Amino acid sequence: MNGLAAADLGPLLQLVPVQRAGAALLLAAIGLPVIGVVIVGLDIMPVRFAMMHVALLGIAIGLLTGLDPMLCALVACALAGAGVAPLARTPDGLSGAMGLLMSLAIAAALLVLSVSGVNAQGAFALLWGSILSVGTADLWLLGVLAVVVPALFWWRRRDLALLLYDRELALSSGVRVDLLTLVLLVLVAVSVAGAIKLTGALLVDALTLLPALAARRLGTSLKSITAWAVGIGVVVNLTGFLVALKLDWPPGPVLVLTAGVVVLAAHLVPERRISSWRASASASPVSLPSSH
Repeated sequence: MNGLAAADLGPLLQLVPVQRAGAALLLAAIGLPVIGVVIVGLDIMPVRFAMMHVALLGIAIGLLTGLDPMLCALVACALAGAGVAPLARTPDGLSGAMGLLMSLAIAAALLVLSVSGVNAQGAFALLWGSILSVGTADLWLLGVLAVVVPALFWWRRRDLALLLYDRELALSSGVRVDLLTLVLLVLVAVSVAGAIKLTGALLVDALTLLPALAARRLGTSLKSITAWAVGIGVVVNLTGFLVALKLDWPPGPVLVLTAGVVVLAAHLVPERRISSWRASASASPVSLPSSH
């Protein structure tokens, strides 16, 4: 594929693995950037790192038992997300739990790989992504996330806006904070697992966090930030994927760099846009998606 001309993209796009990869990235662009809005709004950056380690443990268990490694990673991340939810009452409590979870998960994964004699290279390779190996099950998962995540944001947008703005304010307003936090953490964990094949767990920020960071700079409410995040995700994913195909480069790093350029461009927007909706939050707290 090295040295491809622009005209050679046509035959590549006719290949089923390439079409599946493109469809997966399009579906991911609908659901995963919205998850990034949650990560930024709740200030739970350590969660995604912890889930990367948990995913590796799930993959190791799958390789040991003969089950689908990606399914095991998905289940492990979902259980871990639900398990740490009670510790999410404060960012500090959650950060400490994530540090412990990361250490235990990677230690357990290495132990499983060592004791079982399974080739560790296969497990770690999944952390770097294999976008052309996307299968029907991966598309179904990303499709479900593309429907469930935006639907949740639309259905519970007031409660989510209050929670992302201030937990105590959400509690005093009657929001079921613990249940909503549990649902959000499970969705974050499942999304990290679902993106592993696309960019690898180590580069999942390209699909989740980076579009959200750019969107926060451009949006003026939770609704507009979510819309910006999805729009940026679509542009970044499709552009990065086509560039990677054209130049025969690995898609994961290209997606990260493409998203990074968009984030830097968004930060050229005058700060007054952000300040304006922060100021308006004092009068209408629902307009602000984060307390930071």
